[in-house]
Amino acid sequence: MKIFVTGVGGQLGYDTVNELTKRGFSVYASDIAAEYSGANPFTFPEKVNYISLDITDKAKVKAVFDKYSPDTVIHCAAWTNVDGAEDAENREKVFAINEGGTKNIALACKDIDAKMIYISTDYVFNGEGEKPWEPDNTQYAPLNVYGESKLAGEMAVRDNLDKFFIVRIAWVFGKNGKNFIKTMLNVAKNHDEVRVVNDQIGTPTYTYDLARLLADMSQSEKYGYYHATNEGGFISWYDFTKEIYAQAGLSTKVIPVTTAEYGISKAKRPFNSRLDKSKLVQNGFEPLPSWQDALSRYLKEI
Repeated sequence: MKIFVTGVGGQLGYDTVNELTKRGFSVYASDIAAEYSGANPFTFPEKVNYISLDITDKAKVKAVFDKYSPDTVIHCAAWTNVDGAEDAENREKVFAINEGGTKNIALACKDIDAKMIYISTDYVFNGEGEKPWEPDNTQYAPLNVYGESKLAGEMAVRDNLDKFFIVRIAWVFGKNGKNFIKTMLNVAKNHDEVRVVNDQIGTPTYTYDLARLLADMSQSEKYGYYHATNEGGFISWYDFTKEIYAQAGLSTKVIPVTTAEYGISKAKRPFNSRLDKSKLVQNGFEPLPSWQDALSRYLKEI
């Protein structure tokens, strides 16, 4: 089976390629860089076929997919700089990547009858209330440009394909790239205390665990919308930071503050990032391990 992964220079794309090669699939890995520039090595680097691909180039996307004819495409590539997306000069590029690039991939998948797995976000919802968002909820109301662009990408997949998975995730961390855990560990090196918001609630997602789920989905025909984060209960960023420092053996004091007290960022952040993941089990997929366990494994990895 041939599987094509976009965005392999990022956290999720990197772990997804490693998981797929470990399982013995023929893997085609792509990113915009001329040569692979992320963390090394892949699990089996000699089995990874790297292809430089600008997903906003419709003709190039079609030519590449026609040439390699993958059975499944796992689309991890995206503009992910949430605050940067708010800058007026970036808006066109954000949508060119997250909507236009995704549509190009969806159309290319349609032409070769490939299934597509699209990675989305809880930011497609309004972030209010306390009830976990259900995957088939269509009451979309993105809070910021990033959320708008990812929702537009969802629509591009839904409107052009029947064989698709749309997987929404939140609070992502992985080995290959920047993330909240690495930031907090760096802060602790130079500060005795840190202020962290305690009124934004969700659950972290370890890309190593998510990659295993995506590999399972590539073998399935249980198409549709899914939510996937680690298990272990809902927490605040404050709770997460406390556990990071506890597991890392650090004494840095963590002070809880409200979003208002912390200060407004360029992009509005959701207070409610709770995602209902029950559909995974209902359709026979294995849920991700607890975030506490994931954090422990990750700290040992880095």
